[in-house]
Amino acid sequence: MFSKKLLQIAAVGLTTIAVLAGCGADEASDSSKDGDSSKVRTIKVAYDQASKPITYTDDQGNPTGYDVEVMKLVDELLPDYKFEYVPTTSDDLLIGVEQGKYQVGVKNAFFTKERTEKFIFPKEFVGLSSAGLVLRKEDANIKTLKDFASADFSLAPIAANNAQYTVIDEYNKENPNNKVKLKAGDAFTIDIVQWVNEGRVDGGVMIEGMFKQQVTAKDGAYNKLIDDVVYNEFAVIKTWPLFNKKEQPFADAYDKAVKQIKEEQKTNELSKKFYDRDLFEVLEKVKR
Repeated sequence: MFSKKLLQIAAVGLTTIAVLAGCGADEASDSSKDGDSSKVRTIKVAYDQASKPITYTDDQGNPTGYDVEVMKLVDELLPDYKFEYVPTTSDDLLIGVEQGKYQVGVKNAFFTKERTEKFIFPKEFVGLSSAGLVLRKEDANIKTLKDFASADFSLAPIAANNAQYTVIDEYNKENPNNKVKLKAGDAFTIDIVQWVNEGRVDGGVMIEGMFKQQVTAKDGAYNKLIDDVVYNEFAVIKTWPLFNKKEQPFADAYDKAVKQIKEEQKTNELSKKFYDRDLFEVLEKVKR
């Protein structure tokens, strides 16, 4: 009788152990799943919050703009990464990405040799940007940098670390006998439209999208000057995300994703949405 009770107790004990073991297996399985999800890496994407329509924060506080929306599409194709968008200034973006505070930054960045020493440029560019001259309406006949230089016009200063400075400098090196008067400025950006309108300079380099937001748009800060100033495009230039030097695997993953996005022509659609034109239509003519 006593031995039967012992056997019953032993049987119950074994059953309990088996149940607990089963629960442990389930918990281990769940833990394994949690472990897989914990492998998803959060990436800080810095963006210039004051460069509408390229990168900006909308009225609801959401990050948006052409560059940002392309990066959101990239994020959708990279299950191992989760993007966190950080609004900031252009200067902080450059410093932050270089130092590793941010893993990548988007700001309508042009390629320069100097920047390759501080950042990784991926194989795939993120978009295209129209660069042009802002001029008074009476000078609308100035269409190119060559015209501008020949007219001996003064140009609004450009910060030496702004890639627009490099674009003009490259032109000057290619045209030593017809140089644009290039002066390095203290600030990364200046109020070009106002400078030109006031006659402080004859012209300034500006991105078409920003000119449209400031002048062409009915709610633009300088819409009242729409009949006084003009924008003449002199080049369409590729733009790039800037990756921290330690982020080569991430940059490679970006390349694969953005290549697919371009093949699906989603970048064309975003260009139309934010720039009111498909800049990819002139890609074959883009030299830079």
